[in-house]
Amino acid sequence: MSTLISGRGLTRQYTLPRRDLFSAPPIRHALTGVDIEVQERESLAIIGESGSGKSTLVRLLLALDKPTAGTVEYREREVRVGSARSLHWLRRDTGIVFQDPYASLDPRMAVGSIIAEPLRALRIPGNHRALVAEVLEQVGLNPDHAARYPHEFSGGQRQRIALARAIVHKPSLLVGDEPLSALDVTVRAQILELLAQLHRELDLTIVLVSHDIGLVQHLSDRVVVMKDGAIVEQGAKNDVLHSPQHAYTQSLLASVPTLVPGRTDN
Repeated sequence: MSTLISGRGLTRQYTLPRRDLFSAPPIRHALTGVDIEVQERESLAIIGESGSGKSTLVRLLLALDKPTAGTVEYREREVRVGSARSLHWLRRDTGIVFQDPYASLDPRMAVGSIIAEPLRALRIPGNHRALVAEVLEQVGLNPDHAARYPHEFSGGQRQRIALARAIVHKPSLLVGDEPLSALDVTVRAQILELLAQLHRELDLTIVLVSHDIGLVQHLSDRVVVMKDGAIVEQGAKNDVLHSPQHAYTQSLLASVPTLVPGRTDN
C-alpha cells in the first residue's frame, strides 16, 4: 500500500489569555512534533483520552487548522491552510463526520439538501438527486427520507445522515472525529458496523478518532495511541490490543468493555 496522507513534525501551540499585565501569556502545547502516516485503504484508529491531541491532529491533517510547525502531505502534495477554493482538491477527496450528529445538521434544511451540500460546494457534476438517493441507501436509510428534517430522526439515524453527507462525493479518505460518543451503546455498535461495511464496499481509507479503544477494535487495521500531544504507541491492531508496550495503553485496555455490533436500529 502507498501512503495517502502523512504529517511530519506536527506541532500545535495555543496562546492563552494573560494571567496579569506583567507576565507573558501562557502557551498550551496541544501537539508536540507528531509524525504519522496513513496508508491507502487502511482503517486507522487514533485513541486517547480527552485532551490527548487526537482531534487537533486530524484537524491539521485535513487543513481545518494550521500547524505551528510541521508539514502535511496528501498523495505527496503539500497541504496548506488557505481559502476554500484553494483547498477544493483536498475537500474533493476527503470527508469528515463529527461527534454530535444533531449539531452538525442544519435543522432548517431538508435531509436531501443537507447531504447534497458537498456536491454543490465542490461543483460535482451529475444528477445530485440521484446521488443523494444512492447514498441514503448505502447508509441504510430510505431515499424517501430526503424530504424530511433532522428533528424527525433518532440519534443513530442522524449520524447515518451525517455519514451520507461525508461520502456522497465519493471521497478516498473518511475521518470520524468521535462519531460514536454521542450515541448510546447499541447504536454505537450499529454505526461501527456500518463504517466497517462502507470500508469494505467503497475501498475507503478510514481514520477513526476515539477516546475509547473498545469501540474501534472491530474496525481498525492499525492503532495509534496518543497522550499529552504525542504518540506513545502505534502498530498493528492485534499487537497493540494484545501486547501493549506502553503503560498508558495498558491502562486504557484495562477498562475496555466488550462490544458486539448489533443488528437493530434506533
